[in-house]
Amino acid sequence: MHIRKATKYLKDVTLQKQCVPFRRYNGGVGRCAQAKQWGWTQGRWPKKSAEFLLHMLKNAESNAELKGLDVDSLVIEHIQVNKAPKMRRRTYRAHGRINPYMSSPCHIEMILTEKEQIVPKPEEEVAQKKKLRSSSLGKWCAFLVSSFQFCSGSTKNSWSHIYTLWFPPSLVVYGLRKQYKNPMIQTKAK
Repeated sequence: MHIRKATKYLKDVTLQKQCVPFRRYNGGVGRCAQAKQWGWTQGRWPKKSAEFLLHMLKNAESNAELKGLDVDSLVIEHIQVNKAPKMRRRTYRAHGRINPYMSSPCHIEMILTEKEQIVPKPEEEVAQKKKLRSSSLGKWCAFLVSSFQFCSGSTKNSWSHIYTLWFPPSLVVYGLRKQYKNPMIQTKAK
């Protein structure tokens, strides 16, 4: 996603103009009409998370500017959020009991890159088909002919039926014409 588009989206989330669809951890998450644009029904507006990401995007943009990158062509290539170690506090309960009061922080990993310019491919460079070596072609044809010897009384139809099951017909026709001069397969006059 382009950095300008991501910034606008996160600002819209804080203003509740666009929602964040909750696809995985969505137990008890209510439905909203704004989630329809994502092809989903459940969504929320996580304001605090959006503000953290906005701050991080701004920081990454300034880092890119310092390194001499073109800020207008920056694209978010990778973003990932992982759990961080929980921090421990305590809360005091009735009858002298103490319960844990844990926080759930996270690590956010983001990689921005400059968008590459699309260069048209020159017309001269046409991909050539991979040609088979004569030795490998001979092996294919030898195997093919030996497998055909098991079929007794084969006609032209049964030949075509057999070789289309195992091999591409162009390879078989080429090999049989070249090495074995099979009368079953008619060659076209050039």
